[in-house]
Order: sequence, then C-alpha cells, then structure tokens
Amino acid sequence: MPINHHPLLSEFPEDHDTIHQLKTENAHFRRLMEEYETVDKEIYRMEEGIETPEDAVLNEEKKKRLNLKDQIATMIQQVKG
Repeated sequence: MPINHHPLLSEFPEDHDTIHQLKTENAHFRRLMEEYETVDKEIYRMEEGIETPEDAVLNEEKKKRLNLKDQIATMIQQVKG
C-alpha cells in the first residue's frame, strides 16, 4: 500500500483560496498549518520506516494530525460563513 503525505491543499482542495487568505492574514491559522505539516511529515517518516517508534507513538501523532485538521477545518468554515 503506497504511503502518502496529507498536505492541507489536498485535504481541502475546494478551499485553496480560503486557506491562502487565512495563511496570510491569521497568525494562529498559520501556526496550526505549520504544526500540521510538521506532524504529517513525521507520520510519513514513521510509516516509511525511516523512523521506527512504537505503535503508540505513531497512533498519537495521527491523533494529533486529526485534531489539527479539525481545528483548521473549523477555521475554514468560519471564514466561508
């Protein structure tokens, strides 16, 4: 099974303009986005076997990514009204 990154623009393809707007105008959103990208890269490295943590660590990182994605989605929806 191929292992893929989950970049925000592919997770929210219909919201490209909103993401760009939030990224340039909202420091909190920008921080969430940067943290999401960092966690996503860590998960990718773990799934590829580049890093080999315990399963619990990988699961916690996936939960963290999902939580960040939920926060980002909420902010996107607030802007879209």
